Amino acid sequence: MGPGVVAHLVRLGVLSSTSDHASVVSINLFVALLCACIVLGHLLEENRWVNESITALIIGLCTGVVILLTTKGKSSHILVFSEDLFFIYLLPPIIFNAGFQVKKKQFFRNFMTITLFGAVGTMISFFTISIGAIAIFSRMNIGTLDVGDFLAIGAIFSATDSVCTLQVLNQDETPLLYSLVFGEGVVNDATSVVLFNALQNFDLNKIDVAVVLKFLGNFCYLFLSSTFLGVFPGLLSAYIIKKLYIGRHSTDREVALMMLMAYLSYMLAELSDLSGILTVFFCGIVMSHYTWHNVTESSRVTTKHAFATLSFIAETFLFLYVGMDALDIEKWKFASDSPGKSIGISSILLGLVLVGRAAFVFPLSFLSNLTKKAPFEKITWRQQVVIWWAGLMRGAVSIALAYNKFTRSGHTQLHGNAIMITSTITVVLFSTMVFGMMTKPLIRFLLPASSHSVTSEPNSPKSLHSPLLTSMQGSDLETASHSHIVRPSSLRMLLSKPTHTVHYYWRKFDNALMRPMFGGRGFVPFSPGSPTEQSIHGAR
Repeated sequence: MGPGVVAHLVRLGVLSSTSDHASVVSINLFVALLCACIVLGHLLEENRWVNESITALIIGLCTGVVILLTTKGKSSHILVFSEDLFFIYLLPPIIFNAGFQVKKKQFFRNFMTITLFGAVGTMISFFTISIGAIAIFSRMNIGTLDVGDFLAIGAIFSATDSVCTLQVLNQDETPLLYSLVFGEGVVNDATSVVLFNALQNFDLNKIDVAVVLKFLGNFCYLFLSSTFLGVFPGLLSAYIIKKLYIGRHSTDREVALMMLMAYLSYMLAELSDLSGILTVFFCGIVMSHYTWHNVTESSRVTTKHAFATLSFIAETFLFLYVGMDALDIEKWKFASDSPGKSIGISSILLGLVLVGRAAFVFPLSFLSNLTKKAPFEKITWRQQVVIWWAGLMRGAVSIALAYNKFTRSGHTQLHGNAIMITSTITVVLFSTMVFGMMTKPLIRFLLPASSHSVTSEPNSPKSLHSPLLTSMQGSDLETASHSHIVRPSSLRMLLSKPTHTVHYYWRKFDNALMRPMFGGRGFVPFSPGSPTEQSIHGAR
């Protein structure tokens, strides 16, 4: 790494030292810690209490203690917190890989429930936490905090930690729970960030019906625009690779184009004040459905592992850094004169998180079950408890938003702001470590046969309606099965089974127009060096 690169990192706020030598030493130490997290995480993989995120947090805390002792209490971390580092460099690969690897059949089957939990549920949690903060904290004399600060607290603690949740639940063992918790987590993060940003420019002295309607209109516009901005680069990359057969000349170009187009969608969303989280997530889904099937076999293997590796490193980096930053002496010294009050505020916030989560998980699950007729589609009481518990963890998104609201350049000298920062860190550490440790045993206790009961579904023609994205063999099988069945009218289908009906007509549209144009499984013409699967053409 050259001096120019190090200097650039220093200007970005990634490195805390202005000395090139000290900066290189810090980077080497952090890379060594990342390697230690990977090795220990592998050794503890089968442990029922500890996962990789908790391992990284513990290592970060231990490293922070060592640095505090060696610097005689002056510092506890080797990297300075930077919102740009988190939102621009670390979060995109995590969310993109989640969309790229997610099982689309389960995700879109539960899309309405996911949207209900992620958007409506987050709003309920936001109002619950905000009202509780206003009612309790305004009487505690914790500093010069106004109503806008309390509403920001509601947005900050409404953001669940989708990164940690992904490591707790397994996509193959509990597909229904995974799709609900993860899908809600992505929409939740996007909703929380949007709420937080909107509150920064929200005039609390002029709240009326028109302002609320305008706010909701802008909210819907943001979601639709962010989704479109993620779909468009994904389709563009699929069309380019399908027409040019780039992999015939260079696999590296295919992989590079996919990575850059995905990152471009995220940056365009951020520059346009849209939700980059939502954008890059749907870009990952589109690329996995179209672009990935257009590239060569070597590119498929490369992209799958490259995206997963980048996401894994970013996740480990985040939890390692959060552990070290939790012991930053600068934050704690301004709140040290009232440790009892700080602990009390942290406990109250944790209680509000518990109540805010329960306020929407159980009622919305009940409403969702009313629209489901098949027993296997309904969310059981035990599954609702798991969903409620898995979403109690808070992580780097909450910390980043708290820093944005209550600090400048990562520091604050205001007593109230310092208490809110330390309380946020306390809630994040406690929820991630305690709730994270107990999630695996809780799932085993509540769902002892989860790998069988959750995935078991009747093998009937109805189940063939539900996948949004299936293989050609599945589509052909469904078409053949329905050629002997008299289908009811479109309106009757839409009213009786809206989700299945939308999936059915989307698949017809996808096979008739989208995949012939943008490629996909079974829709890439054969030519030497093209990405067509040989097995499919051999069958033909």
